[in-house]
Amino acid sequence: MATPSYNWVSVDLAALRHNFSALKAWVGHTVQVMAVVKADAYGHGLVPAAQAFAAAGAETFGVAEMEEAVTLREAGLGGEIVVLFGAPSMAAAEVVRYNLSPVVFGPESLTALSQAAVAAQQEIGVHLKIDVGMGRLGVLPAEATAMAAAIQATPGLYVAGLLSHFPQADLAQGGTEEQYHAFAKVRDAVAALAPRASLAHIANSAAVLRFLNTHATMVRPGISLYGYYPSAVSIRPEVTFKPAMGFHTQVLQVKEVPVGYGVSYGHRFVTQRPSRLAVLPVGYDDGYLRSLTNRAQVIVRGQRAPVVGTICMNACMVDVTDVAGVTPGDAVVLMGESGGETIDADEIAGWMGTISYEVLCLFGSRNRRVYSGAADATPGKSDC
Repeated sequence: MATPSYNWVSVDLAALRHNFSALKAWVGHTVQVMAVVKADAYGHGLVPAAQAFAAAGAETFGVAEMEEAVTLREAGLGGEIVVLFGAPSMAAAEVVRYNLSPVVFGPESLTALSQAAVAAQQEIGVHLKIDVGMGRLGVLPAEATAMAAAIQATPGLYVAGLLSHFPQADLAQGGTEEQYHAFAKVRDAVAALAPRASLAHIANSAAVLRFLNTHATMVRPGISLYGYYPSAVSIRPEVTFKPAMGFHTQVLQVKEVPVGYGVSYGHRFVTQRPSRLAVLPVGYDDGYLRSLTNRAQVIVRGQRAPVVGTICMNACMVDVTDVAGVTPGDAVVLMGESGGETIDADEIAGWMGTISYEVLCLFGSRNRRVYSGAADATPGKSDC
């Protein structure tokens, strides 16, 4: 167990299981749900999050890179693991060894994958990536059937699935319907060439909630698994998510300062009254970015209090003049709920000028995590 620190991130595994179950109920029993656990499960912890989703019924998992996939297998995770950024040539043998499903988005990796499969006397099922408008990885629709044919003709390889990605499903307007039509057209054409390509997945969290006709045979939610809607236009009252992550610290010092007192670097905040300041041992090294300066709020003793002055590398100051009785050691909620007040990742993202995804990754990757709600009811497990 890691040495305790002033700051920690709480992760509610029961909330993760709830979110997966809510999505599964929403899409129905005929559609599979891939649990996307890339980027250390959006800061929630790769292995604990994947295990929580597996306990809720997940059988397919999405990671970005081979290292994540290998970590999951070595932790004992079963099911299919789709490596969304594919496998570099030097990792082809590990694809076979760990029974992984790499995404292919060009001919570059086929030779190495084929050699590894043939050497092991096995077959590798790959997922072919189609670019229908994201402008990122994938072959263009016009090139898809030729690429599928090339895979089918390569010894030891076959097309197990097709995927793409929506760039605008979380916007009020966009070309999502047209992009899905292009994807479906490719899917139908490839089906004649690759009869084992039974999986088709393109719907991210926003499309899962907004564009029900795009669910295909599998959906690929990310942010919604962790308790958040992708955007305001994607909110569906019928589907209730539970944010799984909180961010916590404690008061390090409380001090009384006079009117006109400058606070922190550059004196970007000057008191307008005699004030009581609480110093918190959290700063941009902990993911609490300088962009939160004079914008953020925290919850202490069940009340909101503003962050004042420039946020430092390992510290920030909070004006607790209007919060009675604050003393060193008091618990502080940077993200989460306390005393009927809630600060979530969406609100923090608004202060930062970013999105909830980045907030979760920042906080989760920079701080010790403490888990609750495990299926085996083991409390207080932590990692760093």
